[in-house]
Amino acid sequence: MEHRFERFLVASRWLQAPLYAGLVLLLACFTLKFGQELVHTCASLWNASEQELVLTSLALIDLILIANLLVMVMLSGYENFVSQIDYESSGEKLNWVGKLDSGTLKIKVATSIVLISAIHLLGDFVKVENIADDKLMWRVLIHLTFVSSALLMGVLDKLAFASHRQHASTHEGA
Repeated sequence: MEHRFERFLVASRWLQAPLYAGLVLLLACFTLKFGQELVHTCASLWNASEQELVLTSLALIDLILIANLLVMVMLSGYENFVSQIDYESSGEKLNWVGKLDSGTLKIKVATSIVLISAIHLLGDFVKVENIADDKLMWRVLIHLTFVSSALLMGVLDKLAFASHRQHASTHEGA
């Protein structure tokens, strides 16, 4: 009975597969939105100011960072929690996927959030004359909160798991 229940629990990891498929669809939405914004930017290039071009560039970079975040979560989450991906049969080479454990993934996600927040903040600074001082202050404080959280997560991960990772890497090299 216990063995069957444990097999049931292990098999339940496949319930996450549709979630990762949903992230693929979301990635497609971001790709379409990127293309739409790029076409719109190129079409209105001659009438756009330098500031508008900078803000559009930041928005496109923001979409790319979010797409990168989706790919990281999709592939490493699937690899860590559902099933190993067979890259050799597809000819793909993604060295980073098998090396991202859930702790490292969390730090990469937090770092991505900091970068996305920084891009939004940079966009605010480009149009600073249109933003009230109190709103700008709150945006800076929120960004600093993201930065502090990411740093704290990194420190806690290093304290909690550094010896485990070092132990695992010495056994891989042996």
